[in-house]
Amino acid sequence: QVQLQESGPGLVKPSQTLSLTCTVSGGSITTNYYFWSWIRQPPGKGLEWMGAIAYSGSTYYSPSLKSRTSISRDTSKNQFTLQLSSVTPEDTAVYYCARGHVLGSNDYWGQGTQVTVSS
Repeated sequence: QVQLQESGPGLVKPSQTLSLTCTVSGGSITTNYYFWSWIRQPPGKGLEWMGAIAYSGSTYYSPSLKSRTSISRDTSKNQFTLQLSSVTPEDTAVYYCARGHVLGSNDYWGQGTQVTVSS
Protein backbone atom coordinates (compact mmCIF):
# COMPACT_ATOMS: atom_id res chain seq x y z
CA GLN A 1 0.00 0.00 0.00
CA VAL A 2 1.50 3.29 -1.12
CA GLN A 3 1.26 6.15 1.35
CA LEU A 4 2.06 9.81 0.78
CA GLN A 5 2.51 12.45 3.46
CA GLU A 6 2.87 16.18 2.87
CA SER A 7 4.93 18.32 5.23
CA GLY A 8 5.94 21.95 5.44
CA PRO A 9 5.03 25.26 7.01
CA GLY A 10 1.38 26.12 7.34
CA LEU A 11 1.93 29.86 7.10
CA VAL A 12 3.98 31.70 4.49
CA LYS A 13 4.39 35.46 4.08
CA PRO A 14 3.58 37.17 0.78
CA SER A 15 6.48 37.33 -1.70
CA GLN A 16 8.23 34.41 0.00
CA THR A 17 8.74 30.90 -1.39
CA LEU A 18 6.42 28.11 -0.32
CA SER A 19 8.23 24.80 0.11
CA LEU A 20 6.50 21.46 0.73
CA THR A 21 7.83 17.92 0.86
CA CYS A 22 6.00 14.70 0.09
CA THR A 23 7.37 11.59 1.75
CA VAL A 24 6.42 8.34 0.05
CA SER A 25 6.30 4.92 1.68
CA GLY A 26 5.29 1.53 0.35
CA GLY A 27 6.75 2.22 -3.09
CA SER A 28 9.69 3.91 -4.79
CA ILE A 29 9.37 7.22 -6.62
CA THR A 30 11.69 5.80 -9.29
CA THR A 31 9.42 2.85 -10.12
CA ASN A 32 8.34 2.73 -13.80
CA TYR A 33 6.09 4.42 -14.96
CA TYR A 34 4.60 6.63 -12.27
CA PHE A 35 4.13 10.38 -12.08
CA TRP A 36 4.26 12.17 -8.72
CA SER A 37 2.13 15.27 -8.69
CA TRP A 38 1.34 18.35 -6.65
CA ILE A 39 -2.28 19.48 -6.65
CA ARG A 40 -3.95 22.24 -4.69
CA GLN A 41 -7.45 23.35 -3.78
CA PRO A 42 -8.07 26.97 -2.82
CA PRO A 43 -10.98 27.62 -0.47
CA GLY A 44 -14.29 27.34 -2.29
CA LYS A 45 -12.63 26.29 -5.57
CA GLY A 46 -11.83 23.10 -7.43
CA LEU A 47 -8.66 21.08 -7.63
CA GLU A 48 -5.76 22.56 -9.59
CA TRP A 49 -2.94 20.39 -10.90
CA MET A 50 0.34 22.24 -10.40
CA GLY A 51 2.97 19.93 -11.77
CA ALA A 52 4.65 16.56 -11.51
CA ILE A 53 7.94 14.72 -11.51
CA ALA A 54 8.13 11.42 -13.34
CA TYR A 55 9.85 8.19 -12.32
CA SER A 56 12.65 9.23 -14.68
CA GLY A 57 13.11 12.63 -13.03
CA SER A 58 11.48 14.59 -15.85
CA THR A 59 9.29 17.44 -14.70
CA TYR A 60 6.01 18.80 -16.00
CA TYR A 61 4.30 22.03 -14.98
CA SER A 62 0.97 23.74 -15.36
CA PRO A 63 1.44 26.57 -17.87
CA SER A 64 -0.25 29.01 -15.52
CA LEU A 65 2.20 28.28 -12.69
CA LYS A 66 5.32 27.27 -14.59
CA SER A 67 7.18 30.53 -14.02
CA ARG A 68 6.87 30.18 -10.23
CA THR A 69 6.99 26.41 -9.70
CA SER A 70 9.83 23.97 -9.23
CA ILE A 71 9.52 20.27 -8.40
CA SER A 72 12.52 18.18 -7.41
CA ARG A 73 13.20 14.88 -5.70
CA ASP A 74 15.54 13.14 -3.27
CA THR A 75 15.60 9.50 -4.25
CA SER A 76 17.68 8.55 -1.19
CA LYS A 77 14.82 9.72 1.04
CA ASN A 78 12.03 8.73 -1.37
CA GLN A 79 10.71 12.31 -1.26
CA PHE A 80 9.72 14.93 -3.77
CA THR A 81 9.44 18.64 -3.13
CA LEU A 82 7.38 21.58 -4.36
CA GLN A 83 8.67 25.13 -4.38
CA LEU A 84 6.32 27.97 -5.32
CA SER A 85 7.93 31.39 -5.43
CA SER A 86 6.53 34.89 -5.00
CA VAL A 87 3.42 33.70 -3.25
CA THR A 88 0.34 35.88 -2.73
CA PRO A 89 -2.79 35.33 -0.64
CA GLU A 90 -4.32 33.74 -3.77
CA ASP A 91 -1.92 30.83 -3.22
CA THR A 92 -3.70 29.95 0.02
CA ALA A 93 -4.96 26.39 -0.41
CA VAL A 94 -4.85 22.81 0.72
CA TYR A 95 -1.88 21.26 -1.03
CA TYR A 96 -1.86 17.57 -1.95
CA CYS A 97 0.75 15.22 -3.31
CA ALA A 98 -0.40 12.25 -5.35
CA ARG A 99 0.71 9.37 -7.55
CA GLY A 100 -0.60 8.36 -10.93
CA HIS A 101 0.16 6.33 -14.04
CA VAL A 102 -1.03 9.19 -16.21
CA LEU A 103 -0.63 12.92 -15.68
CA GLY A 104 -3.85 14.24 -14.21
CA SER A 105 -5.14 10.86 -13.06
CA ASN A 106 -4.06 9.83 -9.58
CA ASP A 107 -4.68 6.68 -7.60
CA TYR A 108 -2.99 7.51 -4.30
CA TRP A 109 -3.19 10.83 -2.48
CA GLY A 110 -1.73 12.36 0.63
CA GLN A 111 -4.12 13.72 3.22
CA GLY A 112 -3.33 17.29 2.24
CA THR A 113 -1.79 20.17 4.13
CA GLN A 114 -3.23 23.65 4.61
CA VAL A 115 -0.97 26.51 3.56
CA THR A 116 -2.02 30.07 4.28
CA VAL A 117 -0.28 33.06 2.72
CA SER A 118 -0.60 36.02 5.02
CA SER A 119 1.52 38.71 6.58
